[in-house]
This record gives sequence, C-alpha cells and structure tokens, in this order.
Amino acid sequence: MTTINDLFTQSDLIDYTGNRQYPEMLGDTLFPATKINSLKLDVLSRQSRVPVIASVSAFDAESEIGSREAEKTALELALIKRKMQIKEQDLYAMLNPRTPAELNYLKSKVYADFDALNQGILARVEKMTMDVLATGKTKLENEDGSLSIELDYKVPTDHQEALSKTWDAEDATILDDLMRWSDKLDVAPTRALTSRKVYRNITTNPKIIQAVYGNSTRVLGQADFDAFMQAQGLPVIRTYDAKYRDVNGKQHRYFPENRIVLMNDDILGNKVYGPTPEELAYFGGDVSTSSAGNVFDMIYTETKDPIGTWEKASAVALPAFAAVNEVFQGKVLPD
Repeated sequence: MTTINDLFTQSDLIDYTGNRQYPEMLGDTLFPATKINSLKLDVLSRQSRVPVIASVSAFDAESEIGSREAEKTALELALIKRKMQIKEQDLYAMLNPRTPAELNYLKSKVYADFDALNQGILARVEKMTMDVLATGKTKLENEDGSLSIELDYKVPTDHQEALSKTWDAEDATILDDLMRWSDKLDVAPTRALTSRKVYRNITTNPKIIQAVYGNSTRVLGQADFDAFMQAQGLPVIRTYDAKYRDVNGKQHRYFPENRIVLMNDDILGNKVYGPTPEELAYFGGDVSTSSAGNVFDMIYTETKDPIGTWEKASAVALPAFAAVNEVFQGKVLPD
C-alpha cells in the first residue's frame, strides 16, 4: 500500500529542500549565518579597538603579560518550530490520484507549505537579530504567551539614548545628536540603520536642509545627503522596513520604526544555528527528513485515527552580537 513516505521519499525531500534559496534578509548581511554543534552559544564581544598601551622594558627583562579583553556570555540557543497538517482528504487524493498531473499538483502544494514553514523560521531568527541590533535585547516567546524570556546582550548604557526632544520636532537637534553619539564610539561609525519614517523626518528637517544647502528650499536627495554626511565624518543612513505577519495575520516590522543604530563597516555578529532535537534523533522508515539551509524539515504520520500527517520545520538559533560595544542605539521618535 502506498504511504505518504512513498510519495515524499528521503531523496525527494533532499532534492527539493537542497535546491531552495529564499530571499536574503538584511540581517543575513550584517549577521551572517553559521552552524555550531552545540545547543549553547558562547557569545564573545570583540575586545576594545582602543589599544592597551605596552610598558617600556629594560633589556634582558621579562615581558609584560597581556590579557584578552573579550567578554564571554553563555546563552541557550532557542528552539523554533512550526508544523502544518496534511488533511485526510488531501492525503487521500495524493494516495489515489486520477492523473500524474493531479499528483504533481498536490505534491507541489506540500512543497509550498514547506516554503512557508521554512521562511517562517527564518523570519523569527531575523526578528531576534533586528531586536538585538536595535535595542540590545530580544524576547523568546511562543504563540500563547506561556513562554516569555528576555535576553539582554548588555549594550553599554552610554551607547543607548531615548531622546526627550525627538526628531519629529522642527527644532530637533539631529546633527548634534548624531555627532554626540558618534563621538561616544571608539571606532567612528560609517553607516546607520533606521526606518523610512525616521529618514523622512531627518531629510525634511529645516535645520538639516539648511546645513546641506544653505538657505535653499530644495528637496534633499539621498546622494546629496550621503555626500554631506561623509564630509562631516558622520554615518551614511539607510532604511529597513521589511515586515512579517503573526499567526493572526497582523503585520509587524523587523526593525523598530522609531529607532536608529550607528555602526562601523565590520560584521556585527552571526546568526548562530545549532542541531535540532529532530536532527539528532533517529527516525525509522515512516519519516522523511531533510534540511533547507539551517532549517530541518520532516514529513511524518503521528496518529492513526484520525490520520495525522504533518509537515514540520524546525531550527535551533540565536543571534551572536560580537560588536555589542561598537554600536550606538538611539530611540528618536515617540512610541
């Protein structure tokens, strides 16, 4: 008798998921993905770029012993998983197709489910990464609210500020704020990330336009603004406004709309993935498994009455923030 695992063999699933490439998110360029063989993440922050001065030594004397300054914090990687059920009617239709074309169509729907599941996992990792970049913290929580754990990556308090005079005010001191924040960092920031809303407030601010063009009423374009910022030794500003949907269909942003982050050109950290429980377990012939990048996929039958056949995606992941001491996080608009 044909079973679901005959329709979606191990080879079929590997062939499909192995060739899947999902759209790259901004967090993937700032925090490239890496895989470790542990469920615990040792978060290393880079040592200060300000050198510790060496002592002058007499000839034939023993050298001064230096120490490594990078701080280490151990964090548990977060288990992220989601599944969809193949309904009995769909299962029956796949096991008893009227034509090969119908079977291929029904199988394509299952593969489309995997695309949705896998991208949902990647969206959660992106959300955690942008939380950490914007605020220095992220919250691990599930759909029903029974799990809620806040992780604090310990961004220095003097590298964070919530403005009382926010940048939506005409008399906002935007350039002064950016200069002051840049001066707080040991390595001069070359780029900044914010939202379109914040960027619009910056480029339409009368003080900014006057600083760039003098008394002109010209509209401030990106090229002119970039050139001005670089001439002032200030970071070039870019925006990130991508969104995801929650289980109720409501849209949310990955990066907060009221914040800006100043940073240098180096990689900020990594999206760290570990082995999932499913990846470590041994399954018999009634389960087909594969991996789409760092996400583990499987098809299995769980119950006999009713027949519960499931498509499941899972990952164990957490952002590592090596540059925790090299960014400035500003809250520049009201909530």
